[in-house]
Amino acid sequence: MNRRARSRPAWVPVVAPAALAVADAFLVNGVEPGPALGLSLVAAVALLWRRRFPVTVFLVVLPGFYIGYIWFAPLIALYTVAAARRPDRRLLGLMGLLFAVVHFLPYPLSDLPHDARELALDAINAVVIAAAPIAVGLLSRTRHELAGRLDELTRSRAREDRLLADQVVATERARLAREMHDVVAHQVSLISLQAGAVQVSTADTQARAGANAIRELSVRTLDELRHMVGILRAAGADTEELTPQPKLADLPRLIELSALDVTYEDAYDPAADRSEAAERAAFRTVQEALTNVRKHAPGSKVRVRVDEPGGGLRVEVRNGPADSAVPAPGLPGGGHGLVGLRERAQSLGGTLEAHATEDGGFVVRARFPRER
Repeated sequence: MNRRARSRPAWVPVVAPAALAVADAFLVNGVEPGPALGLSLVAAVALLWRRRFPVTVFLVVLPGFYIGYIWFAPLIALYTVAAARRPDRRLLGLMGLLFAVVHFLPYPLSDLPHDARELALDAINAVVIAAAPIAVGLLSRTRHELAGRLDELTRSRAREDRLLADQVVATERARLAREMHDVVAHQVSLISLQAGAVQVSTADTQARAGANAIRELSVRTLDELRHMVGILRAAGADTEELTPQPKLADLPRLIELSALDVTYEDAYDPAADRSEAAERAAFRTVQEALTNVRKHAPGSKVRVRVDEPGGGLRVEVRNGPADSAVPAPGLPGGGHGLVGLRERAQSLGGTLEAHATEDGGFVVRARFPRER
């Protein structure tokens, strides 16, 4: 059906109704010239412009409908008004009423029947006939709107499928980049270390020169590897994962570089078997909490405690009120740090709470299970 519609010439839907209305005019009024035939032919020709001026064409058709008793032209014109893109409902009702009145009143008016029952039947017949093209036109318009929305949904679904495919490609690219970095970088680093050992231990000048060349090539290879990995991960992956991921053992160094008055209490077992994700989340929690202290409570004293109550990992960062003598750094903040920490904790099966304390300070407390 769609293929036939596509192969059909564009002029057929425009000319065919007019030709049908011309045939109807000659069948009803004959071939002898007269007012009825003239108005009927004008109504038929007016259908050629029904899509551009549906209301005007309908009004032009009414005289031929009233005097010439034609049917196809007024029905098609009223259908076009109803099937317009966004017709005014009040205007459409008025057009339907005009159609029913013209159909109900005979020409000449002296032929109007005097029997009340016959008049009622004629009125009902006029209303039903006027309602038919309006209903079909509204149905056709609704069908076209639904077809357009379905086509839009299809295109939207296709775009979503493409985006999903791109995301899958980006994720796989990031995974391959990480694996390539881990494997190749590790092996090249070992080669560089072995070459350095040879360069130090051997007395052969030629061997030392060769070992030095190997080390230089290893360094250059690592630089090119990082460059290629960056290109592979440019599709939205987190390049931070390429660097060594922090753990609990890195907390002292983080606190040392924070430039804050921090008291660190580590009450956990460094040799305990816990997931890297939990340690990384604990590190990020302390890091974000110290950043917030630097932003919102400069000069305050901070206490960081990491322990393992009940086998799970708990991190608590508590700070006092800000020191009024220390100027605020005025660092920008997006307001998403604690939200991201809470989501990270929940993804690991843990919890995170953050609230103000009675002394005017703030506390951030996160708990992570040993295993997911």
